This record gives sequence, structure tokens and C-alpha cells, in this order.
Amino acid sequence: MRVQRPRRCLVRRVLVTALYDVTIRHSRTQRLERSFRHRGYLWLVDLDALPSMPRLLRPFARFQARDHAGDPAGTIRGNLDGWLATKGVELNGGRVLMLANARLLGYVFNPISVFWCYAPSGLLACVVAEVHNTYGERHRYLLHPDHAGRAEVEKDLYVSPFLQVEGTYRMSVPLPGETLAISVALHQHGRVAFSASVTGDRRPATAGALARMLLRHPLMPHRTTALIRRHGIALWLRGLPVTPRQQKTKERAR
Repeated sequence: MRVQRPRRCLVRRVLVTALYDVTIRHSRTQRLERSFRHRGYLWLVDLDALPSMPRLLRPFARFQARDHAGDPAGTIRGNLDGWLATKGVELNGGRVLMLANARLLGYVFNPISVFWCYAPSGLLACVVAEVHNTYGERHRYLLHPDHAGRAEVEKDLYVSPFLQVEGTYRMSVPLPGETLAISVALHQHGRVAFSASVTGDRRPATAGALARMLLRHPLMPHRTTALIRRHGIALWLRGLPVTPRQQKTKERAR
């Protein structure tokens, strides 16, 4: 496996809590071709300064440790720092930015959450991609992107019932600015078996902007899960064989 070491870059301190109005695309090319896309929104937050909305909007924007890997009684930041320490990465209080869905009316599902982790100097130390599957399992991938935000890592988590736990993810995870552009491609047997991308535009994380997102994309986490399941059912009905569930390195959701 080839891991690309980063060209260090400084975190832009102008980045604060933001919303991104996004388009999410999925494409499968292994054995059976099928693609779909849908609209939604994501949050970019500083783990040391999580947003607090007005009382009426709080049920629509919560960030809790139980929604990410680690001890649900801890904090998102503390759990991430603890895991990074086991990988030899010490942030020493450096800033961490997270791109993810917020818990909405008691529910959240994050197919992928991305964490940009910085040293106190402002230099990028690493990126963490946390992948969740619909079986209640989570797995973190430690990335050291190059200057363009590109990195590779071996697949370790069973995500789709139609894809084996093998191959290499090629990810593009540049730090979001006025626009967002994240992509993941799974390479198996010399070809792309699956790819996904999230692109979008930055919006201010104000109460008004959140209210507009909620009206434009109602129940987004619920809809994301429903679309994934509908997509899977469509593939099964078209005769795509199911791959037996495999276990490698994973962390079960709590």
C-alpha cells in the first residue's frame, strides 16, 4: 500500500462554523452499473467550539460523541485525540475541523465524517476519514494527504453487501473553503468498483440559514439512510449477488 506524505499546509483561521449546500453522488461500476445523486447539506465545525443554535433549532443541530467512534460518554474531540495517540499522532491541543451531519430530531447517519487535524503551529498533521455502515459499525482511516489533498488507504470495513472488504480507497479531501469537493473511489482488481463525491457551496451557519436548509432538505439524515437502502434493494432486485458479511478491523457503534 502506498501512503502519500503531506506537504504541510497552514489552517486558514478564517474558517469557522459553516453550512455547505451539497450534491452527493454515488456510482457503482462493478458487475452492474448504477448511479444516483441527491441534494443535502453538511456542517463544518471546530470541535473545540461546537455551534449552539437558538432553543427552537437545537433539536435540529446536535453534535454528540455517541454519533462518532469512541466512548459515547466522552467528547468527539477527546475520543479522536485518544485514537490518534494510538497511531503516534499527538495534536497537543491543535485545532480539529469536522465535516459531518448533525443529529436531527434524535437521529443522524454519517456515511463518512472527515476530520482535519492541526498541530498548534497551524500545520496540518493528518486527516481522519470516519466511515459508518448501516450495520452499526464505524471505522477510522488515518490519512496523510499530499499538497492537493489526495491520499490512499486500504479498505478495512464492510460497507456494501455487494462489495468485498478488499481494495484501495483513493480519496481527495482538501480543506473546504468557499466550495467543498470531497471524493472517494474504491479500486478493486485494477478498476474502480465504486465512487462517491460531495460537492457544494459554503453558507453562513446562522439560524436563518439553517432554517432554510431544513425547509429545502427536510429530515436529511433520515433521507440519506432511506436512499442508501433503496439503492441496495434496487441492486438486489436486478440480480446483483450479495457478498457475505466480512469482518476486518472495525469499531461498533454504541
